[in-house]
Amino acid sequence: MKKLTTVLLAAGLLASASACTAPKLSTKETCERLNLVVSSAAGTGKASMNRIANAIRPIEAVASEELRPSLEAILEYTDEYAKESPDEQKLQDLTDGYQQAGAKFSQVCSGA
Repeated sequence: MKKLTTVLLAAGLLASASACTAPKLSTKETCERLNLVVSSAAGTGKASMNRIANAIRPIEAVASEELRPSLEAILEYTDEYAKESPDEQKLQDLTDGYQQAGAKFSQVCSGA
């Protein structure tokens, strides 16, 4: 069991290190990846929000500087929404950022 834990920890550290050194995507490349996530997203429930957030996380790690704040806002909202008992006040507070992120995504990525 100790060896398994060590291997998993090492794999996690390796993945973290590779994410830190990964090249940043251009805005166009970020849009292309986000469009794939959005086009494959189905539903609006908690399970759907989890799938969307999990699909966005690897993109957010290498996203263009222009879209990174929008992705962070989307992830904050989806993480809170997907909780078993989301904080309604926090969701309300995050809604504006989530909507602005969606608008930014539409504005920047519509031509990509």
